[in-house]
Amino acid sequence: MRRRAPRPVGVALDRLLGPLAPPTVLAQVQRAWPEAAGPAFARMSEPLAEHGGVVRVACDSAVWAQELDLMSQRVVDALNERLGRPAVKRLRCEVSRGR
Repeated sequence: MRRRAPRPVGVALDRLLGPLAPPTVLAQVQRAWPEAAGPAFARMSEPLAEHGGVVRVACDSAVWAQELDLMSQRVVDALNERLGRPAVKRLRCEVSRGR
């Protein structure tokens, strides 16, 4: 019998819980965020809510919120590409002290 190499817990959880995930735009955006926003923005920000195509994003500081706001069209395009449809119209970046 051949043993498999250990896998990260996140991979196993995604596989197990993936089909149970709600098909909301916010859930899809949160899943696509690290790739669409890039590693630096993904570490310093988090999508919190979505309403009517506007995604509210909490950022660790005003500097990160401003940077993300300046790059928002690129991120919106990347999100929509990953979602396979134009679900996100714009980002609303805000500072969240308790993130």
